[in-house]
Amino acid sequence: MKPAFRDRAAAGARLAAMLEKYRGSDAVVLAIPAGGVPVGAALARELGLSLHAAPVSKVLYPWTTESGFGAVAFDGSVWLDEEAVENSPLTKTQVEKAVGDARAKVERRTRRFGVDPSALKNSTVILVDDGIAAGSTMRTAIAALRKLGASRIIVAVPTAPSRSLEAMRKLADEIACPNIRGGGSFAVADAYQEWHDLSDDEVEAMLKR
Repeated sequence: MKPAFRDRAAAGARLAAMLEKYRGSDAVVLAIPAGGVPVGAALARELGLSLHAAPVSKVLYPWTTESGFGAVAFDGSVWLDEEAVENSPLTKTQVEKAVGDARAKVERRTRRFGVDPSALKNSTVILVDDGIAAGSTMRTAIAALRKLGASRIIVAVPTAPSRSLEAMRKLADEIACPNIRGGGSFAVADAYQEWHDLSDDEVEAMLKR
């Protein structure tokens, strides 16, 4: 399938066109590092909104660097797909280690990028990532924002499979996604012509700009 976007910045501009009604409002753009930050930066710049980071990390299976069975959010909360754990050969020790690794990553990024809970309470939050696959990261981020008192949560992602978006619709107040894909296999990177993993240095530079 042909890529839908040149790069993450172009995807952010496309999302901004879908969210024009929030231009110049008091909505906060909250981007999930790393890949969500260039998307969020372009969206925030286009709509004149403030940009913040929302560190969330997948809890990864020990045999892969991509696929996860849960996530840890910036407020320390953990969500695990109990069915996935039950149906996998994971041991209790492996699950605990995977959660610990994700928590350490989130804590490191939270210290570096900062999260201001006071900016989120009673706020309209546009929660951005570069795409949704299974949805564990986004699901966990939404739950954390609800706990912090966000009044309205808009999930804004350039690409996602239809099955994952259906799950998000039950959790978020609004969804913006220009590239909805069907079929069995799905990879976020397939939606982009230009794709690379971002370093924390790159993310920090974008947030400072």
